[in-house]
Amino acid sequence: MFLRALNLAKIPVLIAMIVTPIRFFLELAGLPENVIFIIGLLWLTLAFAVYWGIKLYNEKQPYLLLLLSLIIFSPVSRFTVFVVWWIDTKWSIGTHYGLYFDNWVQALLNHVVYGALVQIIP
Repeated sequence: MFLRALNLAKIPVLIAMIVTPIRFFLELAGLPENVIFIIGLLWLTLAFAVYWGIKLYNEKQPYLLLLLSLIIFSPVSRFTVFVVWWIDTKWSIGTHYGLYFDNWVQALLNHVVYGALVQIIP
């Protein structure tokens, strides 16, 4: 069951790891926040939930597989947000990623743990 969920999460994790740096660079390029907001992990999670729903339609335990896939996907996808926070604060770049947290413990807890829970719960 876990291996099936891991397999289902592979492609979404790779896509999510690409989306965050793209969003970071679009912000650096000066695009308005309301445009950049469309490209985000929360929306991506909802899209992947639909994708997983289609893939899991004929499974015996689709809800458990969906939950396991989200549990795998969410913290791993949020780790890139933590990395971008670190880059932003290390070099004082000034994107929204560096605004809220003063140290790496706060950032890791909020970006990876809390952020993952927000992605799993909807």
